[in-house]
Amino acid sequence: MLFREIIGQEATKQQLRQSVREGRIPHAQLFTGISGIGKLQLALAYAQYLNCPHRTDEDSCGTCPTCLQFQHLQHPDLHFVFPIVKTDAGDTCNDYLEPWRTILLEKQYFDLDDWHVALGVDNKQSMIYEKESGEILRKLSLKAFGDGYKIVIIWQPEKMNAATANKLLKIFEEPADKTVFLLVSEHPEQLLSTILSRVQTIRIPRLEEQIIVDALMQKGIDAAKATDIARIANGSYLAALKKADETETNQQELADFIALFRDAYTVGVLKDPHKKYESLKRLRQWSLDMAGTGREKQKHFLQYAQQQVRENYIRNLHADELNYQMEGERAFSTKFAPFIHDGNVEQIMNQLDLAERQIEQNGSAKMIFFDLCLQIIVLIKKPKK
Repeated sequence: MLFREIIGQEATKQQLRQSVREGRIPHAQLFTGISGIGKLQLALAYAQYLNCPHRTDEDSCGTCPTCLQFQHLQHPDLHFVFPIVKTDAGDTCNDYLEPWRTILLEKQYFDLDDWHVALGVDNKQSMIYEKESGEILRKLSLKAFGDGYKIVIIWQPEKMNAATANKLLKIFEEPADKTVFLLVSEHPEQLLSTILSRVQTIRIPRLEEQIIVDALMQKGIDAAKATDIARIANGSYLAALKKADETETNQQELADFIALFRDAYTVGVLKDPHKKYESLKRLRQWSLDMAGTGREKQKHFLQYAQQQVRENYIRNLHADELNYQMEGERAFSTKFAPFIHDGNVEQIMNQLDLAERQIEQNGSAKMIFFDLCLQIIVLIKKPKK
């Protein structure tokens, strides 16, 4: 990948290029920031720039055999580590290089959910297993293909289990000559402190709103919609792409959110016993339907619900500049927002957050979601302070 192909992040690009020009190349670097801002892309462009024999002050040449191998993710000295789910197909990253290269080349910007879908395991949780540390050491023991650097890109290093992380500590501290580890993380606080002390952290900022607008417009999205999406994306180009796609998933999450709060309102506030009973039946079915989705989708919905509760509360403050919603979400909020107020917003957010943590801890999804329904029934009818 070339630096010029990456959206924004000019200051970070300059920092990386300068470190190469001055010969100050840390052996272990941690690229950290929110999802969808180009961390992995910067790591790839940096790896290619390090090894390109004809690089300029600004970028790799992009045409030499080394660059072409890097651009196809097939250079012998470029190694990848990423979370997997053990299946009959294999139990190390080597066994999943084909789907990994495919998603990187085709999507470029993607998150853990997208990777799970590519693996066909979106209802399971992935990790970097202990066996992978042995694979890394084996690969680095081989003779380098050329005169450049051996590069190990570890995507989502927070997914390493403790045994894997501990086995890598020694090589992080004393790597072989011309070996560079590039860790790409969204949650560095989950890494062992002993790893954090051995890497140089490069904090990648959120993308500027106008940069996202320009990128979306290049994809044929009109200026008004691109501006709307860029505000909601909050600095993440990946989030903007997902909003721009208006996928069935986005629409389904809004439908699930509406169903939860509309039926909870009917049970908690309205007097008609028949409507209460029918709504309670629908909530029970809603909880069963949610329990039948994958764990990552459940967590994503709960995060989405927290965002929408926040947006509805902000709407009551009449601070439009702080409100981040799409057209369909705004349409529902017109009537729904008054029911999210000082008297219940904090408690509703706490219940949604609790449900997310319980799902993360492998709790019973049926119980978690039905209990959430019961809690929302109580909280939606609480009066304002």
